[in-house]
Order: sequence, then structure tokens, then C-alpha cells
Amino acid sequence: MHRKVTLELGRKWGRTSLWLLAKICDLKVEYRGLENIPAGPLIVACKHQSVWETMVLPIKFDDYSYILKKELIFVPLLGWYFLAAEQIAIDRSKGARILRQISTKVKLLFAQGRQLFIFPEGTRRPAGAPAAYKRGIVHLYCDTGAHVMPVALNSGVFWPRRSFIIRPGTVVINFLPVIAPGLGAQEFFDKLKNSIEEASDGLIAEAVAQDHSLATVVEQNRRLREKEYNV
Repeated sequence: MHRKVTLELGRKWGRTSLWLLAKICDLKVEYRGLENIPAGPLIVACKHQSVWETMVLPIKFDDYSYILKKELIFVPLLGWYFLAAEQIAIDRSKGARILRQISTKVKLLFAQGRQLFIFPEGTRRPAGAPAAYKRGIVHLYCDTGAHVMPVALNSGVFWPRRSFIIRPGTVVINFLPVIAPGLGAQEFFDKLKNSIEEASDGLIAEAVAQDHSLATVVEQNRRLREKEYNV
């Protein structure tokens, strides 16, 4: 199938999954900041706490590509879908050595007017856990001259990573104002990290204020942080 047809299947999967989550688990979604989404090429840098956001992001963008770990390509059916949809698979074990190759692929992506989804921390992080941003996105920002949209959320409070338990409530995903090209590497890195973390922390606090039982999840993550970082 044509790439855009394949991508539309991804959007239909996302909408169906959200409908099922609402009907079965009473887990709803609230979008904020949709007016901040520009047309054309864009890096969408999203906080990653749960599988939930992988369903939601495609719904609001026309022609997107994920940067994903290459192991997913070998998953039956799912891997075939990623290949047909022209997603960018990378070998994370190679570290900085693949940045130039990624930049070349991303530039071709932007020449087609497409959007790039990236999780700057590289993997899912528990809601409330300390930030662990990688600097690969700094290279992409500086090398491609792209606009970058930070995205904050609180999905990990309701659907934690490595958990089959899904709690009822409303996950909020907030599309923050775009960061224009031209900033220095460190200035961009700090601005991206601070904007995502501050907004995500605010959304977590908002969810806990509405349902105090969710504080248990955040407290468990705090203890995990203390154990992991010996603080």
C-alpha cells in the first residue's frame, strides 16, 4: 500500500484504541495546545511514559515518521507495518556513530514535508522519575535547522510502563509552543528539557489533585528514583 494509506491505518488504530480505552477502562483523553501545531516539517519531541502516546501522536499529524529501535522491525506484522510506513529504525547500541545517518534520513523526510516523532529520553520513563534526556535531538535540531515542538503528558500515572493495570481518569497531552531554529546547542537542550519536564510535572500534579489514589503511583516512582540514584 502507499505510505499515506498505511499511515492512515495507524491513525485508525489509534482512534479505535482510544475508544476501547474509554469504554472498557474509563480512560479518556484531553488535548491541549493543538493551536500550536504548525503545518509542514517538524520535530515532535514527546515525553515518553507509556505505550499510550504511541497511539495518540499519529492522530494529530498527517505524514509522520517515528525514530524507533530496530528490534521492532523484526516483530511479526508490526515490523512489516513500520517498514511499509517508512519509519526510521535505528540500532541504539551504536550510539553517536549513527547520528549522521539519521540526519540524512530526517532531511529527506523534511523535504517531503513530513513530521518526525522522537522521544528525547529514548525509552519510557516512570511518571515522576528523574529526567534522562539524550543529546541526539540536539544534533538533529542543529544539523537540520528544524522547528521542534515539545509535548508534555501524564499518561504514566494512569497506564504505567510494564504494567497491565490501566487506571480510569483523563490523560492530558499538551502540545507546547514550538522552539524555532537558531538557538545554541546547550540553550536548546535546556529549553526543551525544562519545558517538557515542567509541563509534565504540572499535569501529574493536576491528575493527583483530582484523584488522590494516583499519588501512590508517583510515590512508587519517587522510591524507584531514590534507589536508582542513591539519593
